[in-house]
Amino acid sequence: MDFKNKVVLITGASSGIGEATAKYFANLGALLALTGRNVDNLTKVGAECEAISGGKPLLLVADVIKPEDNKRVIDEIIATLGKLDVLVNNAGIIANGSIENTSLEQYDEVMNTNVKAVYHLTMLAVPHLIKSKGNIVNLSSVAGNRSFPGILAYGMSKAAIDQFTRCTALELAEKQVRVNAVNPGVIITDIHKRGGMDEKTYEAFLEKCKQTHALGRPGVPEEVAATIAFLASDAASFITGVTLNVDGGRHAMCPR
Repeated sequence: MDFKNKVVLITGASSGIGEATAKYFANLGALLALTGRNVDNLTKVGAECEAISGGKPLLLVADVIKPEDNKRVIDEIIATLGKLDVLVNNAGIIANGSIENTSLEQYDEVMNTNVKAVYHLTMLAVPHLIKSKGNIVNLSSVAGNRSFPGILAYGMSKAAIDQFTRCTALELAEKQVRVNAVNPGVIITDIHKRGGMDEKTYEAFLEKCKQTHALGRPGVPEEVAATIAFLASDAASFITGVTLNVDGGRHAMCPR
């Protein structure tokens, strides 16, 4: 779990799981490149990572749904840091809605952010990851391999990420580039509130996690970050094409 002299790109690093992952990698000595849309939050995370590791992260304000931003991110990393060893495709959004009320505009927003952006950034990063024999960790969800009503576009997007992970793992294996994904359950971040939940609904949602997660609670970002770091490390050198649930056992449960 030593990332000294390893260049790690984390998208959506300005909050939530991305923020926790940035700090986790900083503890392991990584050379960080962090992207996000919120300048103030990204600057704050960058300063906290620098305090942890003593190294100043490369901060890149960017929106993953903009192709020109993705190209600029990769170009600046290579120009500044000289290489890329790990890509963490973390940036994503959630949206509520069923087949009866999910508009095409909402569908496009979710799929463009959660799938198309990952596809494009990975495409740009792969030539550099081949050179470094690096690896990719994608952020999926338990909603990618289990079915839940009311988050149709989101569930579809994460199922797509699972298949993207497996297919690219096979395509890049002969070039010694590993590709894996983590599939979190409910994790305490702001993503659900940004997706439209009010405070009262969110509190009830977290309370229900005592029944919907076998371990009897929601997770915290650091638990996902630790798994991401493991999959990105040499400790996982013989693991590729895996979609690993970090969900307190939720994926294994069914109604009784």
